[in-house]
Amino acid sequence: MSDEEMPDVPEEEAGLTDAEVVTKYKLAGEITNKALKLVESLCVAGASVVGVCQDGDDFIEKELAPLYSKRKGDNKVDKGIAFPTCVSVNNCMCHYSPLPGDELVLAPGDIVKIDLGCHVDGYVAVGAHTSIVGGGTISGPQANAIAAARDAVEVALRLLKPGHKNTEITEALSKVATDYGCVPSEGILSHQLKRFIIDGSKVIISRSSAKEEQVKVEEFEFEAGQVFALDVVMSTGTGLPRETEARTTIFKRKLEHNYQLKMKASRSVFSEINQKFPTMPFTLRALAEQGKAKLGMTELISHDLVAQYPVLYEKEDAHVAQLKCTVLIMPNGSIDRITGVDLPDLQPSAALEDAALKQLMEEPLKKKKAKKANK
Repeated sequence: MSDEEMPDVPEEEAGLTDAEVVTKYKLAGEITNKALKLVESLCVAGASVVGVCQDGDDFIEKELAPLYSKRKGDNKVDKGIAFPTCVSVNNCMCHYSPLPGDELVLAPGDIVKIDLGCHVDGYVAVGAHTSIVGGGTISGPQANAIAAARDAVEVALRLLKPGHKNTEITEALSKVATDYGCVPSEGILSHQLKRFIIDGSKVIISRSSAKEEQVKVEEFEFEAGQVFALDVVMSTGTGLPRETEARTTIFKRKLEHNYQLKMKASRSVFSEINQKFPTMPFTLRALAEQGKAKLGMTELISHDLVAQYPVLYEKEDAHVAQLKCTVLIMPNGSIDRITGVDLPDLQPSAALEDAALKQLMEEPLKKKKAKKANK
């Protein structure tokens, strides 16, 4: 690969002490929340999943278009989809973002996980939401899975404060899941976010296991100024993800790897990826010629030029819920959750029983401002 083909990766962000950086994160968060609500409204009985995913992506692009649109040249602000719209149904855990021609349609009572995100000038906001097709009050195992994810997020948010460690969150997720008769799903990582980086090296692992020890997740302490995509997936099944025949459609360029591709189709697709998606995950739907893309991606995958986001499934009778939010650990130590939308009405058959975690959930996320002394 020539130097001319290498994607241009902007410099690291100034940080959360910069008001403009916080503004850009929150603009991305607002659009992500709007998109989550829109996609949820489109998840009705008979709706085509591929159509809903495409509508979600189109909405994000439309909402981003007017932001900083008058800036030119070196002042131009890059913006776009940070994670393609996914609608994962029932026992599908994540990453279902199909291509045109997919025949999956939604049915009443389906539990759907909506996952998407965008960035403004490289500042990423992602979110995931779970709802039921047809709406109404949710009860039984579905309610238990969603409530477990809800309480796990609330507990984790309070453990994201400076002074706590990532391992504390992993332990807490397990305790919440147990009280609801659920398990955290293996393979789910909550990554630190940085400018133009959606998968930073500091991660929170959802569930400890012998398999996940191979990921080499190091223990660390949270610090003011960090940003995390807090991702929680709860299941009434085993929590063990598996791949099926479902096609992987979401990829991300691996900037650290290069190779002189042999096939013309591969070179064409690789050039398009470097131009359009140099740092963020993308779906094959977003490439100009999907037939050529399918052919070319084979060589890119074989030479480790792209990372894959495979479609993962639980066992067939499992109920799976996902919640994801983008969290700013502000310079003063306050926690600012910038993505997340209201959950449906829940009537779970279980509840959080752990006294220490219940007490932790009562703690405020934001620090109160000190009162000014009277003159």
